[in-house]
Amino acid sequence: MTTMRISQLKERRIIHRPTSDFDHEGKRIYKVFEYDFTYDPSYPGSGRERLYAKIIDALPFIFIFFCLLKYPLFISVILSLPCILVAGTISEMYWGTTLGKRMFKINVIDDFGNFPGLWLSLKRNILCFINFCPEFADFIPPPNQTWQAESTELKFSMNLNNKICKTYIVKQSKIKEIRELLSQAKVTSKVL
Repeated sequence: MTTMRISQLKERRIIHRPTSDFDHEGKRIYKVFEYDFTYDPSYPGSGRERLYAKIIDALPFIFIFFCLLKYPLFISVILSLPCILVAGTISEMYWGTTLGKRMFKINVIDDFGNFPGLWLSLKRNILCFINFCPEFADFIPPPNQTWQAESTELKFSMNLNNKICKTYIVKQSKIKEIRELLSQAKVTSKVL
């Protein structure tokens, strides 16, 4: 019996491509193509939400070290990092989320649709600190959009840890859909 993985799920999409031909009413004729794409459980804007969630996770520990134990702010931030690592690992293992992620209603799941185990969550959280790097991109608006100004956008790439560990950051509302897709794919593979 094979267990399905999220990385093995396919999503069928129908694409309508225009041809150079027209029918007798003068309407363009389209060719229909069906493609199987890899299922992507992520959502747009997850990088910024994950950054804010990590900051929210750090605030209680920084508060403890800075306000209660009277360490300097820089030392408090450094001392909070291992605390975030341990607390994040344990809470992701049991609940699939941390305090910050819970505020944004996002969860961490592994390739089987479950919350990550201890070692996978620990590896993921260690890689998160290594992977935390900002990306700067220049935004130049199209020539016909004169009301927009040129600017530099800041994006955070925090995906390498998930690629290495085969974990996914998903909205809580999507977990049920993912588990249903996994169970349907398992039933289909048994029939075949």
